[in-house]
Amino acid sequence: MTTHKLLLLPGDGIGVEIMREVERIIAILNSKGVANSFETESDLVGGAAIDAHGVAISEGAMAKAGDADAIIFGAVGGPKWDDVPYEIRPEAGLLRLRKDYDLFANLRPAICYPALADASSLKKELVEGLDILILRELTSGTYFGEPKEIVTLENGEKRGVDTTVYTTSEIERIVRVGCDLARKRSGKMHMAAKWNVMKTGVLWRDVTVATHKAYAPDVELELILADNCAMQLIRNPKQFDVVITDNLFGDVLSDEAAMMTGSLGMLPSASLGAPDPKTGRPKALYEPVHGSAPDITGKGLANPIAMIASFAMALRYSFDMTKEADIIEKAIAAVLGNGLRTADIMQNGLKKVGTEDMGKAIAAEIEQALA
Repeated sequence: MTTHKLLLLPGDGIGVEIMREVERIIAILNSKGVANSFETESDLVGGAAIDAHGVAISEGAMAKAGDADAIIFGAVGGPKWDDVPYEIRPEAGLLRLRKDYDLFANLRPAICYPALADASSLKKELVEGLDILILRELTSGTYFGEPKEIVTLENGEKRGVDTTVYTTSEIERIVRVGCDLARKRSGKMHMAAKWNVMKTGVLWRDVTVATHKAYAPDVELELILADNCAMQLIRNPKQFDVVITDNLFGDVLSDEAAMMTGSLGMLPSASLGAPDPKTGRPKALYEPVHGSAPDITGKGLANPIAMIASFAMALRYSFDMTKEADIIEKAIAAVLGNGLRTADIMQNGLKKVGTEDMGKAIAAEIEQALA
């Protein structure tokens, strides 16, 4: 049996509540004698770390992250820390983890569980069975380019500048990850950029085409302008499977895809780095897409499904535990099919439950499947 080290960073708000439900599932896996077991450590991040250490993540927590086989991350932020200096804001802890460990590949699935097809703002026939994976470049582009500034001009006007920068190697590596993912799915991949008006878009197009030809000619590649991709996601979302794109467009398109599934609070994500030369596994961080929801913190109302599904992604992409990942995902679908709903996905005639009861119901399904 192999023991893997997990660093749990619950963060702020509902992050603490939903992380408990992941710990419940980890305990079940450890007790059932599956091929891998897990050793966990916890630490502070976000506002909780600011309160304790004056920074959004301490050097001690960063060292634990470096030693861990995977990082399981909750959520950060809240009104309490709105006025802290920009450089130590709660989100700075997450950004440092991404940047220091070069977690360049952000996987954001948009999956519409059959039981939630009616909850989408789109017609049921458009989203039922939807399973899209948006692959967003996460450590470069507009969010990291320099200069990034607001300056005062001689005439007194202010000018804001954000710089979008990409290199060939940064694009090549995300294309290769996309091709690898597409091979495990339908064999189809779209690349979304704005080569008609942006020089970085031209580079994305040219490098994608060349890398695809050299690395994965067996994968079907389609190029699509990012604005057209946004429109097509609403018009006919099932035409897509894997979509690769840059940091800015990926931020927008993945949120759009997420809302088609019925609730932003349902969706997990993974941020992967390059494979470790010794283990072959990438450094990785897994987190729900939703935020810290300070308005419902401590009330037992949070939906833990995105957090649990993020852990399932960790099993799949960090530890090759495909069977166990499938069991967790099927358990989520089964519980939803049985009519249990947290407040954010509540539908008429179904049973409303809180965070703990939803987590226990999913855990019971997992335990039964592993019996």
